Amino acid sequence: MLVEVREHIGWITLNRPDRMNAVNVALARALGAALTGLGQRTDVHAVIIRGSGGNFCAGGDFDEVQRLRADGPDALRTLFTTFKDACDVIAGLPVPVVAAVDGVAMAGGFELMQAADIVLVCEQARIADNHVNFGMIPGGGSTARLPRILGRQQALGLLLSGDKFSGIDAVRIGLAYRAFAPEVFHDSVQAFAARLAGRDRSALTAIKELVVAGLDTDLAAANRHETDAVVARLSGSAGQAGVSAFKNRETT
Repeated sequence: MLVEVREHIGWITLNRPDRMNAVNVALARALGAALTGLGQRTDVHAVIIRGSGGNFCAGGDFDEVQRLRADGPDALRTLFTTFKDACDVIAGLPVPVVAAVDGVAMAGGFELMQAADIVLVCEQARIADNHVNFGMIPGGGSTARLPRILGRQQALGLLLSGDKFSGIDAVRIGLAYRAFAPEVFHDSVQAFAARLAGRDRSALTAIKELVVAGLDTDLAAANRHETDAVVARLSGSAGQAGVSAFKNRETT
């Protein structure tokens, strides 16, 4: 796992290129620790998760699964709970977490995409939850998260067929925010990250908190929380700065 901070952006690189960044227990633990550490830094405005070697993540490491199977159910459970714990960290992080997906994003890699706040994809990315193709079932959150993101039809269609789809398709069905051509993918991710990094951090964190909390409550309560938050913000120094910035923008 590679972790670095540049210009208010935290970069996490899954770094097992010889295994297409497949998830083992060590990588899952390192991912959770990296996310937690970056989330505690006030100089980080956004976090980007990417893969090394031209791929995002090929899913679980089969050799690791076989080894853990031999050690029994409790050992095997560790792989899935550790990976899910890392994915769960994302929702609790104050800043937005962006998955930058190129190459292969299968099984666990597909599930890591679902956990991210925003997904940017290469148009030619190869994405699937292919567990069913091998007589397996998802273990990293697809049966729970995907229906909430895409709805019952799209989720069951993808999970039961094991169909592969492209980055363009991911945007079309609502799994990703934007797709970029391969030749501009990395520069476009950098530019998007820089835009987030240039935002007021407290505004980023407030918006994310409202959206995440709002999804776990009813519409009326979510609307009340938003009103409380915007009134509190406008009543403080951040509100004055925001109003002044908006007025200056109108006159320039």
